[in-house]
Amino acid sequence: MTELDRRFKKWLFEGMKEASRKSPRQHVQDAWYKVMCLTGVDYFSSLSYQAGIAYLAAGLLSPVATLFLVFVTLFGAVPIYSRVAEASPHGQGSIAMLESLLPGWKGKLVVLTLLGFAATDFVITITLSAADAAQHIVENPYARPLMLDRMSITLLLITLLGAIFLAGFREAIWLAVGLVVTYLSLNAVVIYAGARYIAENPELVSNWQRWLTQTHSVWAVLGLSALLFPKLALGLSGFETGVAVMPLIEGDPADTPEAPAGRIRKTKYLLSTAAVIMSVFLLGSSFVCALIIPAELFAEGQPANGRAIAFLAHKFLGENFGTVYDISTIAILWFAGASAMAGLLSLVPRYLPRYGMAPDWARAARPNAIFLTVVAYVVTLIFRASVDAQAGAYATGVLVLITSASLAVLLASWQQGWWQRIAFMLVTLAFSYTTLANCIERPEGLHIASFFIAAIIVVSLISRAWRSTELRIKHVALDDTARQFLAECRGETLRLIGHPPGHDDYARMEKEARRIHNMPEGEILFLEVHLGDPSEFTDEVLEVSGIRKGEFRVLTCTSPAVPNALAALLLTVRDSTGKIPHLYLSWTEGNIFKYILRFLFLGVGETAPMTREVLRQAEPDPSRRPRVHVA
Repeated sequence: MTELDRRFKKWLFEGMKEASRKSPRQHVQDAWYKVMCLTGVDYFSSLSYQAGIAYLAAGLLSPVATLFLVFVTLFGAVPIYSRVAEASPHGQGSIAMLESLLPGWKGKLVVLTLLGFAATDFVITITLSAADAAQHIVENPYARPLMLDRMSITLLLITLLGAIFLAGFREAIWLAVGLVVTYLSLNAVVIYAGARYIAENPELVSNWQRWLTQTHSVWAVLGLSALLFPKLALGLSGFETGVAVMPLIEGDPADTPEAPAGRIRKTKYLLSTAAVIMSVFLLGSSFVCALIIPAELFAEGQPANGRAIAFLAHKFLGENFGTVYDISTIAILWFAGASAMAGLLSLVPRYLPRYGMAPDWARAARPNAIFLTVVAYVVTLIFRASVDAQAGAYATGVLVLITSASLAVLLASWQQGWWQRIAFMLVTLAFSYTTLANCIERPEGLHIASFFIAAIIVVSLISRAWRSTELRIKHVALDDTARQFLAECRGETLRLIGHPPGHDDYARMEKEARRIHNMPEGEILFLEVHLGDPSEFTDEVLEVSGIRKGEFRVLTCTSPAVPNALAALLLTVRDSTGKIPHLYLSWTEGNIFKYILRFLFLGVGETAPMTREVLRQAEPDPSRRPRVHVA
């Protein structure tokens, strides 16, 4: 490669080695209320379109339906994610909870499915936020004479977002604080102006009350609000992000990585405070918009569509204030897309490369940013940069993640008392119903999620097969007894016999190996690899112990893949002793394709040829490569 090629590769894959470490990334930490603003750019920014979407879904009933949403938020989502924060204090979220509760391939498949819905959530956050920002630009009276195209503006905003991450995005809490404080303050002014207008025109309230009481009973209102809740679920969009930013929260001086009690407590403050603030603004904006704005102005292509509060800002406070509001809304929506992109760039390297289900370069941020930008282009073109058309897909991703969090909390608290079990079961059932109803009524979200899930699984299986013969193990740690066994081998050649764990036929295997392989007399060691969780792909450290079984010396370890562990151990033996080790194995009897599949998914199978292939790839020099004998 030329020097330019080397520099480009170094720039493109920057951070890949750091992301491969198991130790959590070190973050700059700050006060919880400042970090709340970082998650708030996603959560609070939905105010810009939530009132319009609520009216399109519920009409004049939208304030009551929003009240039902607030109830579910405060008494459903907040308790659920408070438990998630306790179980994942390093920002792993509900997906990691389910992974730990469902070990093995069962947990991996659940994680892959949830990653598909998480990708739907975050990608639609990017595209919907950009589309709504573009709507605010093209509808602004100062920009309207320029005849700007909404699709072009949306694609441009997504391009700028991708470019920022290619340049190197870092958490910008100070910027998030400024955006959130400014945006909420402007919203408060607009809602106050709307409330004052309603107070000056009391017939608006009386007409609304008359419509509500004459056309619906109390029970009908409550029932309809429950049925309409799935359409308003965008108001729950910030909770998964709220636990994802936990590593940024400054805990107590007494906190330790194993027990960050202060960080957990302050995360709960963050979740509760954000939910209360959002609830107040949701109720206020829904009430003033439903009572003041004529129904026809919420329709597609009309000035209040996707920007109901901005419409009121221009109507009551003038074009200059309205333009300031538009600029603030555009900024927070764009930053919400940045928050979603950062969430995906954190989520993908955490799981897929560790499962062997993505190329190792997927740990680097820039290649992922390029790929996600292209995906966002495609989604924008499919939905024609429409806020209303993307609302269902967005709600699907949000609701599935909240439902999975509810299920994880239910499973984790199953043994902690009957009242907790019943409470979390009711919350789980409520969110399950909401998710199912949303998927049935607006299946486009399920279609997009299904595409992401299918793409993730197909790419994962191909990657798992492609990477199956990687060494995988970063370091081999020998205990004192194992080092002593190696030091006791005085001969020119180190001879090791692969032995299946759970059997004590060492004498028979030694005799058979010497006969079949014509092995000369001399010292030997046995190697035993106990199979760990075969769904895992990598082992950062392979711990090898030395055990005496009568007169026989055994090196034993546990690994998710037997051939890869044998190869790593042989290379370590070579490096620590300076001798080329010889490993003696037997052929596996049976169908070769069956055993290859067993190796891919269960970590055992064609041990001899796979061990040799792992060694061939890890050590290109045949003269330094450990020998594998098979018979």
